[in-house]
Amino acid sequence: AAQQSHHHFLYANLAGAESKQDVLEGIALSFQFPVHIGKSLESLKDGLTSQIIRAGAQPGFVVVLEQLPENPRFDREEREQLVDIFREVSEFWDDRRTPFRCFYSFSVACSRENGAWERTEVAAVSVTDKPSKGSKSAANLSFGTNMPLMSSAFDTAMWLTAA
Repeated sequence: AAQQSHHHFLYANLAGAESKQDVLEGIALSFQFPVHIGKSLESLKDGLTSQIIRAGAQPGFVVVLEQLPENPRFDREEREQLVDIFREVSEFWDDRRTPFRCFYSFSVACSRENGAWERTEVAAVSVTDKPSKGSKSAANLSFGTNMPLMSSAFDTAMWLTAA
């Protein structure tokens, strides 16, 4: 879908990430950014905004962050900070009338006893998905009617179709 729209497709599978630093480095490596982009949230934001815009007008972006970790080393607050960065990047590109869509999922644990999926969360970030006042949470399950909840592992193709 990104290619048909002539948009950049940026994909990172973060299944092996355990900490905030692992996530940042994984994103930078997957997006083929310079190493310094994976050092902090601000450098990631800079890499997705001011460094790209120096190259000239951009057609648009579809970003997929698959299997963000959900553990004590990458807690809810850190996930919210990461999603806030992508929301700010979305606003940056929206101000320039450039489409930017970011889809993400959390790691899914499969029960060894019965093989059932224990938990799945998915969401999408765009400039229209702003948290309510007083809440920085992006884990809002009412993020759009065309973004269905999932009961199995992350399906990238479905999200690209929705984009």
